[in-house]
Amino acid sequence: MHYLLFYDLVDGYPERRKPFRAAHLAYAREAVARGELVLGGALADPVDTAVLLFRAPSREAAERFAAKDPYVLNGLIRSWRVREWTTVIGSEAAVKVSG
Repeated sequence: MHYLLFYDLVDGYPERRKPFRAAHLAYAREAVARGELVLGGALADPVDTAVLLFRAPSREAAERFAAKDPYVLNGLIRSWRVREWTTVIGSEAAVKVSG
């Protein structure tokens, strides 16, 4: 299944993330290496939300990620939430639709 982790970002996020960016990216690369994190990044104009796509058997992978993310631990994330995403089209779709 796919899960989307949404981060609501603090004001001034692009500047405020700089001291923690290397640690966050290293942490994210570990999740990629485990095969959990597929894609991630901040939305543009305005930079107020980030979205991370996980492929895992349950939402726990995304929840564990958020709980230990340096951005969360250092106050750059106002709030976060995980939503299950029922993907049906594309080569990586979790649920294949016939016809």
